[in-house]
Amino acid sequence: MGRRTALWGPVVKLLLLLPALLLQAQSAREYVERGMQKFVRNEIAASINDFDEAAKLEPESAPHLWQRGIAYYYVKRYEDGRKQFEVHRTVNPNDVENAAWWYLCMAKLGRREEARAKLLPVGPDDRVPMTEVYALYAGRGAEKDVLAAIAKGNPDTPERKMREFYGYLYLGLYAETHGDLKKAREMLRKSVDTQTGGYMLAVARIHLNQLK
Repeated sequence: MGRRTALWGPVVKLLLLLPALLLQAQSAREYVERGMQKFVRNEIAASINDFDEAAKLEPESAPHLWQRGIAYYYVKRYEDGRKQFEVHRTVNPNDVENAAWWYLCMAKLGRREEARAKLLPVGPDDRVPMTEVYALYAGRGAEKDVLAAIAKGNPDTPERKMREFYGYLYLGLYAETHGDLKKAREMLRKSVDTQTGGYMLAVARIHLNQLK
């Protein structure tokens, strides 16, 4: 009897804690959603406060907060952004966008050549033209390769727009790191004009407005 009671003790404790844990997780998600909404409204510093609160409530969610990494970039907290994208890779190892934003933070820190040489490794990212984008940022590709991938295979309209959005977005961001602001604005305008991309469309708009 005593042994059985000892075994049930931790189970009972967990059951008692479960409602609080579920509420905590729900609150963390709500803070992430609120942070994203603030970012879309260009309230970037305020969005970071919400992402930070989510990480505080649910520490295991912190590596997933790529949105916080992007927000860090736009308030010039490039070192914090670099660290966020490095830890995000541990939960999302195939994402080329994560590697690209890490590169952008490194470039702002004056470490562009190092970023190219040590670009975060990725797995297979099935989105077109992300393979070509990765090669560009790693110094093994060119803008023409990204543009060719966008048109390859005569994609239908929704797929073509999605390809154009991501291709033009990351060409524009790359051009800016090399000091070609005219090219950066041109590419970002084309990206925004697709009117697709979900949350990242807000990122493209914010970046374009900053370049203006």
